[in-house]
Amino acid sequence: MPLPWEKNIKPLMLAPMQGVTHASMRKVQMELGSPDVLFSEFVPVSNVSRRRISRRDLDEARRHNLSAPLVVQLVGNNPEALMEAALQLQDNGIQHLNLNLGCPYGRMTSGPTGGSMLQDMHLVEKCVEGLRKVAHGGFSVKVRSGYEDPAQIMNLLALFESCGVDFVVLHPRTVVQKYTGYADHGITRRIAAEATVPVIANGDITTPQQGHALLQDSHIAGVMLGRGAIADPWLFRRLRQSAETGTDALQRRSRLRIYLSRLLEECSQTYAGEHQVLAKLKNVVQFVDDPALRRWCGKIKRTRSLQRFNAMLDSLENPAGAWVD
Repeated sequence: MPLPWEKNIKPLMLAPMQGVTHASMRKVQMELGSPDVLFSEFVPVSNVSRRRISRRDLDEARRHNLSAPLVVQLVGNNPEALMEAALQLQDNGIQHLNLNLGCPYGRMTSGPTGGSMLQDMHLVEKCVEGLRKVAHGGFSVKVRSGYEDPAQIMNLLALFESCGVDFVVLHPRTVVQKYTGYADHGITRRIAAEATVPVIANGDITTPQQGHALLQDSHIAGVMLGRGAIADPWLFRRLRQSAETGTDALQRRSRLRIYLSRLLEECSQTYAGEHQVLAKLKNVVQFVDDPALRRWCGKIKRTRSLQRFNAMLDSLENPAGAWVD
């Protein structure tokens, strides 16, 4: 089955993040960082509706026209519903599908979804088997190392391999950890060394040093960036460079202005109303973890108008750092 990346490369992927990796964000990430593979936001699959996925999600996936392949990630817990959703997406030109088995937060009221499904291995098996049966293109899973026991990944890996999954994205935290503690990439390395399918490392990769350390492991097939890329889309480009290239405070401020300005342009064309556009932009600012920008980020999170937001962006070009009050 086809993989969504070229042979002989270790792909750099943009992670699926609800409310963040929408089409506008994906376009800006491609312009500034150029990831090799893009993931959609989570696409919920209805167990009761005649339309398994929403028209909005279907239309957004269908309109994808960027150079990097799009992987559509499904969230659901009913094998038949997931299969019907997969067929519907494929009928609309989607070539790559992914099942979310890692999100630590519930997404539906009809039972466990995402990482919570790891409490029921039989359900996981039925869903993975069903999707593999109908997926004509690439099919992958994104998974935590376990629900509460990180050793569970060994049984999960055996299940994925027996079902014919094309690749596995592993976030080496347990579901109960949510985002506390740290992502233990010692687990990633052990699993990648034993797996017969490509394993993509995900979780706490926010610097070039962290990414390079994983990419240098011959068994790890690639890396996926989430919060690190949302804070700084140029992280993809720096990961492709063999030498470390640092940036000073002025460069980081200038890049953030370029990034948020482009995102503002794209979101303004897609979303209706000032409040909705501001919400999308503030979702991004919360991931910026630069001590030199902490005060500025705190202020811009409290902005209530796009006029004020633009003034705050312009203040980033002030070399003296006298930002708008």
